[in-house]
Amino acid sequence: MAEAKEATAPSIAKGTAAKTPGAQTPTIRVRQIGSPIGRRGDQRATLIGLGLNKMHRTRVLPDTPAVRGMINKVKHLVQVDGDC
Repeated sequence: MAEAKEATAPSIAKGTAAKTPGAQTPTIRVRQIGSPIGRRGDQRATLIGLGLNKMHRTRVLPDTPAVRGMINKVKHLVQVDGDC
């Protein structure tokens, strides 16, 4: 018979940080104001990566260097409404 393994403390997946209660990450509000029609495919993919795929949609995203880089790539298609 196979022995059952005892469950230990849950492991944290690689790349995830433990969150402390009460600590909030800064956020940024992004709104799509331009159409990706006629743009390069990577710009359309960047909009989809930001969660924007239709005009005038707004998303609240974490203010990280990766998100800032994506916004910079499509800055002519989005409007940063400010910090949340």
